Amino acid sequence: MNPKVRVRFAPSPTGYLHVGGARTALFNWLFARGQGGTFILRVEDTDLERSTPEAEAGLLRDLQWLGLNCDEGPLNGGPHGPYRQSERRSKYHEAAETLLKSGAAYYCFCSEEDLEKKRQEAEAAHRSPHYDGTCLKLSAAEIQQKIAANVPKVVRVKVPQKDYVLNDVIRGNVEFKAETLGDFIILRSNGMPVYNFCVVVDDADMEITHVIRAEEHLPNTHRQMILYEALGKPFPIFAHVSLILGADKTKLSKRHGATSVGQYAEDGYLPDAMINYLALLGWNEGNDREVYTITELAKSFSLERITSSPAVFDQTKLRWMNGNYIRALPIEELEKLLQKKLESAFPTEARVKDLSFIKKFTVLIHSHLGTLNDSINEAKVIFAGTSEPLDEEARQTLLPPEIGPYLAELVKQFSAAEWTRDGFNAAIKAAGKATGVKGKNLYMPLRVKLTGTCHGPDLVGLLELIGKDEVVTRLAV
Repeated sequence: MNPKVRVRFAPSPTGYLHVGGARTALFNWLFARGQGGTFILRVEDTDLERSTPEAEAGLLRDLQWLGLNCDEGPLNGGPHGPYRQSERRSKYHEAAETLLKSGAAYYCFCSEEDLEKKRQEAEAAHRSPHYDGTCLKLSAAEIQQKIAANVPKVVRVKVPQKDYVLNDVIRGNVEFKAETLGDFIILRSNGMPVYNFCVVVDDADMEITHVIRAEEHLPNTHRQMILYEALGKPFPIFAHVSLILGADKTKLSKRHGATSVGQYAEDGYLPDAMINYLALLGWNEGNDREVYTITELAKSFSLERITSSPAVFDQTKLRWMNGNYIRALPIEELEKLLQKKLESAFPTEARVKDLSFIKKFTVLIHSHLGTLNDSINEAKVIFAGTSEPLDEEARQTLLPPEIGPYLAELVKQFSAAEWTRDGFNAAIKAAGKATGVKGKNLYMPLRVKLTGTCHGPDLVGLLELIGKDEVVTRLAV
């Protein structure tokens, strides 16, 4: 346990919480909880044109749904606030002033035209198109003269001419060569700080000890290490997590299906199942175990067990895991969840308000659910049904010549039957005896006429919930 551990999840509120971002948040949260440390939520909203309050609210809602509560953040505050970058601009300017005074940064007055000319000259001479340091040679008097004349300026960091080596927990030693970077901008001419500068100032101010983030941020680390050093701040420990790929081994995107946490919530996935599945995307305890509670994950999690190879997002595996979690729910809790789904899907259907119906429905279908939303399709069979076979297997089931007379006999038997489990079975046997139908042909044609398919939950249970009049009507069609 290391209570000094401080980690952060720092999303930009420009869209939904992607499963990749959710996994990053989870890994940070698990590490903090397992170490007895602090998990910080920081909203990186310096992109004012794309950032929206609605997107931020969505991010916060999705994190809350997953159960990833933060110790410090924009809603609950903390000793290192504010926790939105848009509210921290004064801190970035103070840090820039510190770098200017120390000589680690300088004003650059070169216009875009000047910079473009320099780039073209560098390319013509087969040199790296880095800034050539023209404004670094300006005297103090020249600088003050340009400032007084309101010449547009940016602030650049003076890049040390040395290599940097990052000792990444997941990727090992990563070398950054000196020649790959020129003096880069940290404050734009409009006073807006750039991303890498904000991140370092914030992480240093918030005393972040470990930066656990996606590997796409790895190239940023060179600039960030330079800035930490320039500010006289210690480097945090870095751990860059590999990408999540789709089944076709390309970066996970919408073409692979749902990719937002909010969509999975709407689609009837349970937060505990999502947490369990996301944790196993790129991490394992060193065994074949697949099912963990979030508390067990926090106790077992370590950065050293995160793999450096990409993880593949398997929708089928997630659905299987979610189904297991659904079946593990206390039946009373599942009843409430399913009733909420049915009330939303069938607002005019009286039976969804009937607790007796919900109880019987839950018992009937719970073992067939991969998501809570599957209950909607199961309920459609009960509330509306279909007299038409939905696939070739179902169509073939109704073709034998004896099936027509058998179904007609079932109509008579069911019409006179007591509507109980014993009554159903007696009516089915009587219809079979009268028409010579035996075995699976006693049940499969009946199921097809009621549901359109050959497969589904317990047939006798369906008969009870569909009701005598509706069953007779569907069989008679």
